[in-house]
Amino acid sequence: MKRLKKILFLALMVTALSCLFCQPAFAISEEEVQAQVDAVGKEAVSGNVLIWFMCAIGFLKVSQKIDSFMASLGVNVGHTGGSMLAEAMITARGFSGFKSFASNHFAGGRSSHSSHVRANGGGKGGAGFGAGFASGGLAGVIKRNVTNNAVKTATTPPDAKSSGLSGLVGGAAGGIGGHIYASSVSKGGNFANNVIGSVATGSITQMGTMTGDKAVEALHSYMGHAALEPGAENIPTYQNVEIGGGRITGTEVTPEHPEGIAFGMYHADQYVAPEGQYTTVHSVDGTVWYKQYAADAVEKSPYMAPDGSIAYHESIVKKLPPTPKRKNKL
Repeated sequence: MKRLKKILFLALMVTALSCLFCQPAFAISEEEVQAQVDAVGKEAVSGNVLIWFMCAIGFLKVSQKIDSFMASLGVNVGHTGGSMLAEAMITARGFSGFKSFASNHFAGGRSSHSSHVRANGGGKGGAGFGAGFASGGLAGVIKRNVTNNAVKTATTPPDAKSSGLSGLVGGAAGGIGGHIYASSVSKGGNFANNVIGSVATGSITQMGTMTGDKAVEALHSYMGHAALEPGAENIPTYQNVEIGGGRITGTEVTPEHPEGIAFGMYHADQYVAPEGQYTTVHSVDGTVWYKQYAADAVEKSPYMAPDGSIAYHESIVKKLPPTPKRKNKL
């Protein structure tokens, strides 16, 4: 008898929750989703679909646990399906309602419980949590996690061993963030260029560096070459590229320099203007860079002369000028 009462209570609770959350599902249809995509464009929607998709995954995981529990009690559970985009947007609507509820009931000065949520006196503990992990709510946490994994994917050498922490949005392979970055960088997308810009202008100790084939592909995207139409002319190729710490170095191959010529690019906000000839270039995110190519320089090689003295063989070689000084070290 007690088991039957428990089952009936759980069934009633599930029914009540279903009625409570069904309104967002009926408030939007696939036609409305498609109309919204057509109105703002696929590029604008693509950045937000990820967040909705992650929320949908979390919702489905919880639902699966509930179904398993109900099935263990002998209650039949139903299985439904539909358009993934529509379901993701439905979940996003539900999350927006929860976020609004939370802001009204847990923000400072709006509830009698606010003193328990915020640190007294605005201390570092409360501020650090609010401005750090929980900044932007669940969507902000997911977005930062995906971006961090994309950065990890971009800066991890291809031959690096797996850390054993791979998962839905983590691990050495970068999870979803890594897959999104790989797809975006091949097309010169904004997501990849934002990640590349963060690494290029960021601290090496915090962001790392990009090297090898990943850096070559990243530089093509960051300089706007990957987004050009097929068959575009005068597109250079790169070799031995390294990106990070406000510098981009490598070898550029063009019709003018078929054997390749070394170059160095320096973030204008971090470095003073270099000595000698240089040009100013802009990356796709609007960042200003000083760019220098290797110039003729005299190279001396010492050798022992017949009379026992030290002499030098002199030759003309292409060499990059000295790296300019950083502004924070002047």
